[in-house]
Amino acid sequence: MSTKEEPGVPQEKKEEEQINLRVANSDGSEVYFKIKKTTPLKKLCDAFCQRQGINPNSVRFLFEGQRINPDRTPKDYNMENEDQLDCAIEQQGGSF
Repeated sequence: MSTKEEPGVPQEKKEEEQINLRVANSDGSEVYFKIKKTTPLKKLCDAFCQRQGINPNSVRFLFEGQRINPDRTPKDYNMENEDQLDCAIEQQGGSF
């Protein structure tokens, strides 16, 4: 047998626990992450910022146009395999 299976845990169940998510930056670059559905999205956001050399406090992450709460999980947002998060640079506005 080439794959190691845990007793009592079907192979499909283990695969469903992890999903591939991609994070797109405003410059068009994409980074792929494999993450458990129960892992807080903060880990993914922090890893993306570290790879891109971005200050985590200067960006916001969006899923389907809505800002995500980093303490929530992909399962909370019903994310599926190959879903995309968008990374937006937070802009400080002012008036003339």
